[in-house]
Order: sequence, then C-alpha cells, then structure tokens
Amino acid sequence: MRARLGDTIVAEADESDLVRIEGNWYFPPRSIAPGVLTESDTAYTCAWKGDAQYFDVAGSADKAWSYPTPYPTAIERVGTDFSGYVAFDRSVVIES
Repeated sequence: MRARLGDTIVAEADESDLVRIEGNWYFPPRSIAPGVLTESDTAYTCAWKGDAQYFDVAGSADKAWSYPTPYPTAIERVGTDFSGYVAFDRSVVIES
C-alpha cells in the first residue's frame, strides 16, 4: 500500500504491515519516506489512544499523526502495538 500527497510518495508498505484503526491505515515508521514528515506543534489527546504527535507532510500542515506511546489499553483494544505508526489525513491518497 502507498500513501501519496500529490506526486509525493509519503509511505509504502505491504498491507499486512499496516494497522487499521477507525477507518484509517497506520503505516509502520520504517515505511515513511525520508524527509517528508516534519513535527507539528498541534496538540491532541484521544480519549482511548492517548497523546498524538501531528506532522506536516511535504509542507502541508497537519496531514499526518502518530501515537508515539499509546495507552496500553489501546494496544489491547487494537490487538497489536501501533506505537509510532503514522496515519494520514483524507487528502493523502492511500492506494494499493
């Protein structure tokens, strides 16, 4: 699967390596293209997943997020450790 913003490939991994949470595909950190994500100052805390880290994607503000240290109960609920996995805003095209 591939995440693309315009002509920029942001991430690429086998579907079996991704995690699906609430309709969003979360890509493993190793699948993210070098240099495309920049940490954002946007703060957000999900009631059941924990504190999120937002990212600007190829210069576009807050188009990606991650849970660097999700709550243990979130990992149990999802069924796999998704720490550091990255999901993308709907403007980032996810394709197989």
